[in-house]
Amino acid sequence: MREGAVNVIGAGLAGSEAAFQLARRGLRVRLFEMRPQRMTEAHRTGLFAELVCSNSLRNASTETAVGVLKEEMRRLGSLTIAVADRTRVPAGAALAVDRERFAGEVTRALSAHPMVEVVRAEVTALPEGVTLVATGPLTSPALAAELSKLTGPRRLYFYDAIAPIVVAESIDEGIAFRASRYGKGGDDYINCPMTQAQYETFVDALLQAQTVSFHPFERPVYFEGCMPIEEMARRGRMTLAFGPMRPVGLLDPRNGRPPAAVVQLRQDDREGRLYNMVGFQTKMTYLEQRRVLRMIPGLEAAEFVRFGLLHRNTFIDSPSLLEPTLRMRARGDLFIAGQMIGVEGYVESAAAGLLAAINAARLLCGRQLVVPPRESALGSLVAYVTDSERRNFQPMNANYGLMPDLKPRARGRQKKLMMGMRALAALEAWIDAQGLEPPSTERLYA
Repeated sequence: MREGAVNVIGAGLAGSEAAFQLARRGLRVRLFEMRPQRMTEAHRTGLFAELVCSNSLRNASTETAVGVLKEEMRRLGSLTIAVADRTRVPAGAALAVDRERFAGEVTRALSAHPMVEVVRAEVTALPEGVTLVATGPLTSPALAAELSKLTGPRRLYFYDAIAPIVVAESIDEGIAFRASRYGKGGDDYINCPMTQAQYETFVDALLQAQTVSFHPFERPVYFEGCMPIEEMARRGRMTLAFGPMRPVGLLDPRNGRPPAAVVQLRQDDREGRLYNMVGFQTKMTYLEQRRVLRMIPGLEAAEFVRFGLLHRNTFIDSPSLLEPTLRMRARGDLFIAGQMIGVEGYVESAAAGLLAAINAARLLCGRQLVVPPRESALGSLVAYVTDSERRNFQPMNANYGLMPDLKPRARGRQKKLMMGMRALAALEAWIDAQGLEPPSTERLYA
């Protein structure tokens, strides 16, 4: 490593955000990415910040914790959110992006940055000097083995599943209809309605479908937010109707009544040629996906450009291994960020990369490392994943349940609005107190 440079390993969402934050602070960065020389089982390209699952960064409203987290990241000058805002596609209340444009713009922004040296190679040993590891849940076996020397023998993991994507023109809009729930967001979603009989037949098919087998030594541990649809169906015949196939807020224009169940598809590219099946993560075999998913009304002739996929996600036992600054307790110049630390979600992963980069930069400059306030979405999430008293650790999304309660207490929507306002005020005060105001993201990124 060149003196004064920071090694960033992995150019996913967390690593890309971290590299950008370090570079904009005047630090030289060596950004390592093994793709496309060595691919993972989930990625398809060598682009930075490739979105391998949904194209949605979830709710954009500050009535939700993840919406507040996005706004906090904007105020910290996040590259991820700046690019997402520029590559946004219609998705109602959610911030969804054209995944190819999004990854392409992140790749161009970093590849063209004068302070970033891109190294297309697999890292098999941790380099010396200040290093930030953001290799994500699909870390290569060689690097995982190297990390295990620091983390110890305990290995935590869960299985993640990807939803299929279909060609828009192959959807029968004589059956499917365009609408958002309760009319929010216009006609951003394509909805495939089911009668009760059609729903029951579909559930039967899911329960009987052949799925991808596990290796004998593997134990299936799913994250609740990415549960495969066939696993949900096994929990009870109506689980899907109260989950991703819930019909609330939608009326079938053919009869003016709510369907018994509905499958929603969300635009996946800027041109509206591709649609993602919302909440339809699956581990069915490709052949079974083609058969079972074409039983959905409106998808009888669906053309799939990507089938669902099951892959193994690994994460470390962060409560016992990381400081709240995201620095490893066992090595003072090593930071870990992204999904590997047990945050779940695109936005959460990028936010962890942002915080780790801030502290890596401060370490190099001889300044005190910082921890966001607990009242903020970022601070409450970091506090959760680094709580040394926590046992039976599992991945977590940003949510209001992680934040300190309000005093006096409030309820419902009013409580969410008040917690969001408090979070942003606390973050602004922290930015001012720590001198974290960065140069304009728009100027550097554009």
